[in-house]
Amino acid sequence: MTTEKTRRSPQPLLRLMPYVLRYKRLVAAAICFLSLAAATTLALPLAVRRMIDHGFAAADGSFINTYFAMLLALAGLLAVSSAMRYFYVITIGERVVADLRREVFARVTSLSPAFFDVNQSGEIVSRLTADTTQIKSAFGSAASQALRNLILCFGAMGMMILTSPKLSALVLGAIPLIVFPLVGFGRSVRARARAAQDTLAATSAFASETIGASRTVQAFGGEKAAEARYGATVETAYMAAKSAIRSRAFLTGFAILMVFGSIVGVLWYGAQGVLAGTISAGTLSQFVLYSVIAASSLGQLSEVWGELSQAGGAAERLTELLREVPAIRDPEHPVALPSPARGEVSFDAVSFVYPSRTSAVTLDSLSFTVKAGETVAIVGPSGAGKSTVLSLLMRFYDPTAGAILLDGVDLRQVRVADLRARLAIVPQDVTIFAASIHDNIAFSMPHASREQVRQAAIAAQADEFISRLDKGYDTLAGERGVTLSGGQRQRIAIARAILKNAPVLLLDEATSALDAESETLVQTALDGLMQDRTTIVIAHRLATVLKADRILVVDAGRIVEEGTHAQLVARGGLYASLARLQFEPGTQGFMAAQ
Repeated sequence: MTTEKTRRSPQPLLRLMPYVLRYKRLVAAAICFLSLAAATTLALPLAVRRMIDHGFAAADGSFINTYFAMLLALAGLLAVSSAMRYFYVITIGERVVADLRREVFARVTSLSPAFFDVNQSGEIVSRLTADTTQIKSAFGSAASQALRNLILCFGAMGMMILTSPKLSALVLGAIPLIVFPLVGFGRSVRARARAAQDTLAATSAFASETIGASRTVQAFGGEKAAEARYGATVETAYMAAKSAIRSRAFLTGFAILMVFGSIVGVLWYGAQGVLAGTISAGTLSQFVLYSVIAASSLGQLSEVWGELSQAGGAAERLTELLREVPAIRDPEHPVALPSPARGEVSFDAVSFVYPSRTSAVTLDSLSFTVKAGETVAIVGPSGAGKSTVLSLLMRFYDPTAGAILLDGVDLRQVRVADLRARLAIVPQDVTIFAASIHDNIAFSMPHASREQVRQAAIAAQADEFISRLDKGYDTLAGERGVTLSGGQRQRIAIARAILKNAPVLLLDEATSALDAESETLVQTALDGLMQDRTTIVIAHRLATVLKADRILVVDAGRIVEEGTHAQLVARGGLYASLARLQFEPGTQGFMAAQ
């Protein structure tokens, strides 16, 4: 997703300013208190000068007491304004990051499967966590410090000019020697910070993948190999971070050396003026204090600049996600699907090539029609393109050529939400969320009542085992349904599809994870569910295939045979061969879905 142009784009944090400007009142309050704190700080040297030039000279105790009381009042005002500044800027940072996380997550969930075919989910999660933390720091404390130090720096320089134009000319002449290198080094810091964040994201992606597959890793004794690979990625991330830190350290040291070195030179020159009587001690003290304020502000600004540069790399990565456009989008002028729904599906000379595998043709001029209420089974060897048919029908991808129609309307002319509302799928690889059993079943209808969920579970032959759980429907399924058996997960998925009550039912190896007893129960439930619905079945077990109105035999993306089970067996072609193989030992998965 990253391009060289993106890496070199200037001031990437500015792209996030629209998020800040949503909260104009908070921004106004933050700027108000920030300015007040800076103005209070700039007023302190004035009080010090008058105290030195007048208070000590006249030995007036009441005058000194008055000025110390004034200093105490300024300190109180500075404390209050600084506290309020901190509150508002940190609130803005938290608010911006919350909005940013929500919008990035919404964009990611809207992206088409083609995006996830070439991007790791763990790396994307890293952007939502580590990168947004960098942004929060930038729009919170770092941005606040940057603005405060800018105000102090320019304010102090202005007061320096008013105090002593001659001394100020010497100081201001040294500023270009300091600022220009800072800008150049800042670019280097941002590039190195971006590289460090990319490496860290890759590390997080591997960790997420490995932890999610911990049972597989342990089953194959792969702990040491995983540990070694993760250790290598962590070390790479460390070296990248070290490079960024080295650049920031050099940037900070250089800035401090140049700033305070120039101040020492100016002070020496000013001290000569006091000795010669051309400038008062109070004026020199005032100038020194403003010089220190300007120098420390500039020095801190160099550190903040490095932090903002690092956050700039995070902003680039997040805005890349926000700029991603889903490959599957709603048409500008969508066509409404007929109502009531009939459920007729038609593939018209459909060809398809996966974007991530452009050299392999998955479907080649595939044509067939499933009439309303008809049950059609699609079988064939592994890799024949069977599951791809369902992916195209769900419009996870668009066909490379040809058209797919639902009730006579091209899917590309329909709103994606309207299309998927008429489809219910029971996938081979069931997704169970780390939520309650009720919420998992109700995922297809979030506002379903407990009774509706229970009726769906009964129809899927799942109510019995759910009722035996400690908390019944409120039992947590665990991450990826780790606490449930394969058959239980499959029946929850079937209950989810039953609850949706869509006119078109897609079964992708819906009984593949069930034992013989569970398969019989679920098949009974499916038989009832399939009544008066258009059903497309991907299966390698013959229980569903035998009852299909038609069987399509697919090989290399084409339909090579079509008919009922009896007709195809009698024909003695590919289907008959596959049917014979299914009953031979060791060949149970001959028609596993792609």
